[in-house]
Amino acid sequence: MSFKHCLLAASVAVMWGLNFLAIDFSLAQFPPFFLVALRFSLLAVPALLFVPKPDVGLRWIIGYGLGFGLLQFLFLYWAMAAGMPAGLASLVLQASGPFTVLLGMTFLRERVRGSQMTFLLVAMAGLAVVGWQRFDSNASFLPFLLTLAGAFGWAIGNICNRQSHSTEPIKLTMWMSVIPPLPMLALSLAVEGPNRVGASFTGLTTPIGLLALAGLIYTVVIATILGSGIWSWLMSRNPAGVVAPFSMLVPVVGMSAAFVFLGERVSLGELCGAALVIIGVLGAGLKAAKGARILAAAEVAVPVSAQAEDSDASDSIRAS
Repeated sequence: MSFKHCLLAASVAVMWGLNFLAIDFSLAQFPPFFLVALRFSLLAVPALLFVPKPDVGLRWIIGYGLGFGLLQFLFLYWAMAAGMPAGLASLVLQASGPFTVLLGMTFLRERVRGSQMTFLLVAMAGLAVVGWQRFDSNASFLPFLLTLAGAFGWAIGNICNRQSHSTEPIKLTMWMSVIPPLPMLALSLAVEGPNRVGASFTGLTTPIGLLALAGLIYTVVIATILGSGIWSWLMSRNPAGVVAPFSMLVPVVGMSAAFVFLGERVSLGELCGAALVIIGVLGAGLKAAKGARILAAAEVAVPVSAQAEDSDASDSIRAS
């Protein structure tokens, strides 16, 4: 993974870290399931009208939309509406990194070095610590589990994205947004009800309503179109296990922003767990990147050696 790609991955982490503030603002006005439907409807309509379908298999668009779009945000928004703090959600959601590596091993046969697996185990231990801190009551543990489910959905989306081999990341991002709106709208009407959905459109000119709209715009334009587009581009050009761990920079931004703007605090145990998660997944990412460089160097060296052998053979034939 080149230095330029690393910088792009880090920039996406900043966009997505601030996105948790935007989601928190929007949830103050809109019910969670309807907010997911609304978010992706704002992307799906222009995608269907103006964006040509990307040149990838339909199953990968559906898989990416179901995993990255529907499952991730269904559970994330549900978790945050149920009381998951924005900063802590930005941390727990990054379990998608280890999940992606494990799914890549299972379904894509991607290699994982022993040292990389050690760091992944450290990250999982950190998540266990955070979960244990949340286990004091169902009210706090359930949102933790819901956020983990969202992370697994993100990992499924990463694998489908990787398998699509798309060279048109923006088109892929727009078209995967066509998948979530109708299922989420049906779920919203069934669970949240038409009255609650309709009431969410009142008071949009109040400070809370304006912040909710600003958060929605940020989520759609910056976090989804720009951030997810860059992420898709990186995933299509690098091993999934190398790119995914960069998402661990998201909680650094998310928890810092939540502390500054929302006044959120975390316990000492949660802070220790967060440190383990960040160290573990970033360490795994660095090990994966090193392994990819070694493999690439080996692949370059083999043709060069073969070329030299062919040259020696040709010289021998000419000499004889």
